Amino acid sequence: MTRFALPILRPVRWRRRSAAALLVASVALAVSACQHSDPVTTGITNTAPTDYRQRHPIAVKEGQRTVELFVGRSRGGLSAAQQADVAAFAHAWRREATGGIIIDVPAGTENAHAAQEALAEVRSILAGSGVPASAIVTRPHRPVDPRILANLKLNYPKMTASAGPCGLWPDDLGASWDRRQLENGPYWNLGCATQRNFSAMVENPADLVQPRGDTPVMAGRRSVVLDKYRRGEPTVTINPDAEKAKITEIGK
Repeated sequence: MTRFALPILRPVRWRRRSAAALLVASVALAVSACQHSDPVTTGITNTAPTDYRQRHPIAVKEGQRTVELFVGRSRGGLSAAQQADVAAFAHAWRREATGGIIIDVPAGTENAHAAQEALAEVRSILAGSGVPASAIVTRPHRPVDPRILANLKLNYPKMTASAGPCGLWPDDLGASWDRRQLENGPYWNLGCATQRNFSAMVENPADLVQPRGDTPVMAGRRSVVLDKYRRGEPTVTINPDAEKAKITEIGK
């Protein structure tokens, strides 16, 4: 009886052990699949920041300001409007320039002689506005077609702020199976126009990086306000002519 029982029991034990090992391997495989956490980076919107200020940052960099003066063949001087443009250009250079002034002078064109005469007047206006002669450099400008009347160009480098480019649509705004679409996240171009317009309106790009220094206080006005405060009187400024501009008595 013992000889015939052993061959029958061994396959049963082997099957049970194999089934248990297979079950353990299946559970381990399922757990490892649940712990799979590779990031999804299939599109721009999947990795784009939610904050529009991070998605479309304002960059402060060095740009250029240019003023063009149109000079005809027979006219060597500048008009009154052009003289005002040169004076304003010199004033802006003293305030915001990060380098010298470069003047592109037409050469080899039909108005080259008139441009040389206009250049002398431009130098005179710049010198009268406080621009030193050492800060002015001239260079010839030769257009491809000599029949073209090249302009007299005044240039200087300055710090500028810009954002963009705008108008990028990497994904469709319609319904899709994209993760950002299902999470109701902002689309890529949202806020770009606002950032671009805001950077264009800033007069001093340094204001976007750090605040300006404090200006001196008005000591006279401060003394008046403090005296009224100590006496318990209103510190607001009263305009005696404020009532003269009203056209109705409603609200009194």
